[in-house]
Amino acid sequence: MFANSSSDYFLSLTTLGLSTTQVYPAFVFGTLTYLFIVFCNLLLIVTIAVSRKLHKPMFILLFSLPVSDIMGATAFFPQFLLSIVLKTRLVSYPACVVQAFLVHLYGSANLLTLTAMAYDRFVAICIPLRYNSIMNSHRLITMVFLIWFVDLSMILTLLLLFTRFKICRKNIVDLYCNNPSLVKLVCEDTSVNNLYGIVLTLAFQGGTLLIILYTYAQILRTCIMTNQADARRKAIQTCGTHLVVFLFLQINTVFTLISHRLQSVSPFLRRTFGVSVLIFPPILNPIIYGLKTNELKQNIIIFLKRNVGLTK
Repeated sequence: MFANSSSDYFLSLTTLGLSTTQVYPAFVFGTLTYLFIVFCNLLLIVTIAVSRKLHKPMFILLFSLPVSDIMGATAFFPQFLLSIVLKTRLVSYPACVVQAFLVHLYGSANLLTLTAMAYDRFVAICIPLRYNSIMNSHRLITMVFLIWFVDLSMILTLLLLFTRFKICRKNIVDLYCNNPSLVKLVCEDTSVNNLYGIVLTLAFQGGTLLIILYTYAQILRTCIMTNQADARRKAIQTCGTHLVVFLFLQINTVFTLISHRLQSVSPFLRRTFGVSVLIFPPILNPIIYGLKTNELKQNIIIFLKRNVGLTK
């Protein structure tokens, strides 16, 4: 057995399978993708922070999304690019645990943030006259605090349950470190970890899905009953986009987690879905919310004109 406390012990990630001719394009593509993710999400963060017009519940909740997206992309891309440059898939045990922590923190933070945003839209569309009283500053701060407190505490517990073991294997079965792959390195009884993982999956995936389905069913009912066609169109467009983002993250995450428990699932398919969770949401979220939300888009343009010198 290998002691987890050994800082010089290295684990081996699954090979990238890149040929000599594919290494340079993969590095360039990965670097540009990461820079694009960081730039777009930082642009959202800064725009919301400096624009007083955006200091509203919807955008304050949205603020957590680019923060989480940058965290998820940073958990994956730097290590991915470094492995290409050094031509090795070895990663130290502490670095692997930290990567797993950030990856899971990112995924659950996105789910909780999107769920909170769905609740905000539900109140705004279904009970607009009570919106200001319900989504007051105190409740808003409480919601943001709970998103990150619940996320941090649940994921930290998940990884602490793993670190109490000594590992007896060194091959990570995925392209990056995550809790299911780490638990497979243990030769002892991991039933408590497995049970906690199932409870966590039901809480995050199942709980957020139920809330989303309820709020969107109420929003759809309100839109059908309203006589204002323009208001109905805007509500459905906004919520439809939000729902697509949520379902993409939800489906890919659930499939990735379940595939670790099913031997019949193709490892290539599992890895593809797993990597897509870390690449596509951080790319699509700033584009979707930046272009589809007119108020945010206008403030982004104003910010760029003032600070980057773009012409009108």
